[in-house]
Amino acid sequence: MESSETGRRQLVAAHRIVVKVGSSSLTAAGGGIDTERIGHLVTALAEHRLSGQEIVLVSSGAIAAGLAPLTLAKRPKDLATQQAAASVGQGLLMAHYTAAFARREITVGQVLLTADDVIRRTHYANARRTLTRLLGLGVVPVVNENDTVATDEIRFGDNDRLAALVAHLVRADALVLLSDVDALYDGPPSRPGARRIDLVSGPADLEGVEIGSVGSAVGTGGMVTKVDAARIATVAGIPTLLTSAANAAEGLAGKDVGTWFEARGGRTASRLLWLRHAAKAAGRLVLDDGAVAAVVQRRMSLLPAGVVKVEGRFAAGEAVDLVNPGGAAVARGLVNFDSGEIPALLGRSTRDLAAELGPDYAREIVHRDDIVLLRGR
Repeated sequence: MESSETGRRQLVAAHRIVVKVGSSSLTAAGGGIDTERIGHLVTALAEHRLSGQEIVLVSSGAIAAGLAPLTLAKRPKDLATQQAAASVGQGLLMAHYTAAFARREITVGQVLLTADDVIRRTHYANARRTLTRLLGLGVVPVVNENDTVATDEIRFGDNDRLAALVAHLVRADALVLLSDVDALYDGPPSRPGARRIDLVSGPADLEGVEIGSVGSAVGTGGMVTKVDAARIATVAGIPTLLTSAANAAEGLAGKDVGTWFEARGGRTASRLLWLRHAAKAAGRLVLDDGAVAAVVQRRMSLLPAGVVKVEGRFAAGEAVDLVNPGGAAVARGLVNFDSGEIPALLGRSTRDLAAELGPDYAREIVHRDDIVLLRGR
């Protein structure tokens, strides 16, 4: 196990860092962009970019920035108004970033992502290529979820998870999560005697810790989403620092601020990381015991012969849960057929299906390369 001090040195030595900042760290109390807060953040990031480190900034704040121009008193609850606020606010947010970084002769580029850009092979390959090229040109990519078109079914849920997935997508050396709370505590920070947790080496370090789930008035997150994002990143081999935006400069310099989450795993395919931790299943396939054993124990593809029931409506390429006869989800995968096509395939071999329906049906319902196991996650 590494010490907190040793781990934090990785930030100083890191070549590529993903930094995520929340809405409450960018906006004023009454709503709207706080230029002083953005200036403070940009100063910290620019120093490291000019020293040779590559920075990807995942920034919330588009919806919050659009509230004041639309005379909305608080973050709207309905999706259509959220999308409208994001449409107005995203341009304002980028204008502030463009101007602030330009004063330090740094160019920024806007990158708006949807879940499809991470889960589908061609999309995530394009996203990775774009981000890599921007970094190679010395640009600071400013990433946000494309709130103007994302729906409840295809959204990341919050930018903390998005940041963890982007860190994996660009093969970052470290992830920094910035909010309005300076660290993870063993209880509510306002409680007398609450102790800062400086190092998390694994799940055991969080046993008994009270983690709040309520975000700010202008954001969607909360400490629970940040800890979840840190877990996603560290399991994928990316160490993570959680601290406040006010401590950004000290944190990036490796100072003893915030909470350091030690990396615990190796890299995996980005789309599988998304499937395991963030994707919402569009439907369910009920498997017989033999198919469950093949998928879970032998890590094989799911064939039509092992499926006994289809639940829900979905299109080819969407995520579906694979459940055992008792109804418990054991895996999740990207399905190769529309839900309407599968009933005719149930319980039949691919050889018989090919002979009757053609060679296009001599394939898996879900390929093993597109399956992640869910138990123990």
